[in-house]
Amino acid sequence: MQVPFVDLHCHLLPGVDDGARDLDEAVAYAERIARLGVTELTVTPHVHPVWLTDPLEIGPRAAALQAALDSAGVGVTVHPGGELHHSALPGLTTAGLDAIAHGPAGARWVLMEAPFAGIDDDFVNAGHDLMDRGYGVLIAHPERAAGLRRDGGLTRLGGLVARGARFQVNVDSLLGRHGPGPEVTGEWLLRRGLAHCLASDAHPGTREHTLADGVALVIAAGGTPEQAQILLARHPAALLRDGLPRVAGRLAG
Repeated sequence: MQVPFVDLHCHLLPGVDDGARDLDEAVAYAERIARLGVTELTVTPHVHPVWLTDPLEIGPRAAALQAALDSAGVGVTVHPGGELHHSALPGLTTAGLDAIAHGPAGARWVLMEAPFAGIDDDFVNAGHDLMDRGYGVLIAHPERAAGLRRDGGLTRLGGLVARGARFQVNVDSLLGRHGPGPEVTGEWLLRRGLAHCLASDAHPGTREHTLADGVALVIAAGGTPEQAQILLARHPAALLRDGLPRVAGRLAG
C-alpha cells in the first residue's frame, strides 16, 4: 500500500522569495500535488541575507496559506519551515530558529542549504554551531554542492554526519534540471544509500515538478518501489513526527 508522500522542501509560501508569486499560484500547485499523493509539506522560504525573510513571520503566513487551501478543499497539510543559509545563522535568535525547526523537543532539526560553490569550513562550522544550539541538521541538495565527490566535500561533511546530520536529495536534480553534475551525484548518493529522503525543492511558477516525480527517478537509479516509498514518504514523515536526534558534542579530529 502506498504511503502518502511528504515533501520537506517546497517554496510554496507566496510572495516571500523566488517561489510562488501569489496565493493563486500556490493553491494551484497544491491542488496538483494533492492529486499526485502529496498530503503534507513544509514551506521552506529562503532564510538568507539576500531575501531578508523574518522567520517569525513564516508561521502566520503558513497558517494563512493553510486556511486558503482548506477553503479551496485542497487536502494538503502545511508546516512552517525554512531553508537556512549558513551565513544567516549568526543573526538568528533561538525563537527564530525554533520557528523554522521541526520535530519534538530533544530532536528538533533545521533544513540547512548546501552551498552551490562547494562545502567549505564556514558551512561545516555553521552546521556544528547549529547542533551546539540544540538542533539536528538535514542538509538540502548536497548533490548541488560543487566537488562533493571529487574535491573532498563529502569528507568535510563527515563530522556533521557523525553527529546525526542527514542528506536530502532534490527531485529536480535527478531530473537533470541543474545539469549533469548534480544529476549524477544525486543518483550516486541514492545508490550508496546516503540519501535519507527526497524532496521537490519546487518553486511554483518556474520549477513545477513534484515530489511524486521521484518514484520513477529512484527506480531509474536502481532502487525499488519500496525504497522510493521510504525516501518520499516514510522517512520524511518520521522526521516530522520523531525528529532528528543528534550527538551532543563535536568529535575529536
